[in-house]
Amino acid sequence: MQPDTQPLSRRDALIKLLRVAGVGAAASGLGVWLSEHSLRPEPALAVTAKRDHTIAPDPLLPEMAIITGDDPAQLARQAIAELGGIRRFVSRGDVVLVKPNIGWDRTPEQAANTNPDVVAEVIQQCSGAGAKRVIVTDASCNDPRRCFQRSRIAAAAQGAGAEVILPDPAMFKEVDLQGEILRAWPVLSPFLNVDKVINIPIAKHHSLTGTTLGMKNWYGMLGGPRHQLHQKIHESLVDLADFVRPTLTIIDCYRVLIRNGPTGGNLQDVLLKKTMVAGTNPVALDAYVAKAFWNLEVSDLPYLTMAANRGLGTFEFEKVRTQIRTL
Repeated sequence: MQPDTQPLSRRDALIKLLRVAGVGAAASGLGVWLSEHSLRPEPALAVTAKRDHTIAPDPLLPEMAIITGDDPAQLARQAIAELGGIRRFVSRGDVVLVKPNIGWDRTPEQAANTNPDVVAEVIQQCSGAGAKRVIVTDASCNDPRRCFQRSRIAAAAQGAGAEVILPDPAMFKEVDLQGEILRAWPVLSPFLNVDKVINIPIAKHHSLTGTTLGMKNWYGMLGGPRHQLHQKIHESLVDLADFVRPTLTIIDCYRVLIRNGPTGGNLQDVLLKKTMVAGTNPVALDAYVAKAFWNLEVSDLPYLTMAANRGLGTFEFEKVRTQIRTL
């Protein structure tokens, strides 16, 4: 095949990187352990939320890293290294909340939840940086005990030394989110009392928003009738992203649920992309992954423009400093 005669723009080159990646379909004692070992937050924690968990920008480091290879844990480890290393994000004594997607009663191969190996790697990195505590939690859509078990995230997180917190109804605290749409709403209390937040969504199709990526993953901190938010889903996404500004975002694109999301279930809907996309600009990350895997433009995802207007990042991913590496 003859090479292209026109040079690729930076935007097209970033997108082409993933499109040439290999594509293919991915082919009870823990429940007792969870009931006995799932830790609960201390009752005397402060009720005020630290909304901004971001770190200072560094013009010498990338804002986004795109890493491809065969080992999910190695991809996460390399992505963090490219962005400056875990000690840029986590300091000794920090309490760190790691937020995977644990929403669904699905196995890792079905790509409805974050890859457990990626979760374990991030926990180990945080502990290695001297974190005082690393918490893993999510407000699951299906039965939490089954979601945490069947996703294999509970076992992986516990094995890596994290505190696994199941979303008991008593743990939700009504908080004024100070959003344009979202005001008083029940929030899972561990989100309100940590020093750093690392968001680890999985890249999936979504029937309402087109995709569910980093910003959509914040639905997992809410209780209450979340389905009511679907009436103004883009606005609610931005309110949530403004409320919890993460220290770091790592989008798990190792297996991608390309259609019939967010629940999935059919392995024919899963593409093996073997990629991690990580960075400090969550709007750019969402825009890049949506374009790379679903060919969605900013006009297809109104929340991206809303988020940019709110000062949460830029959707012009081709303009951010980016490191691309294949392992």
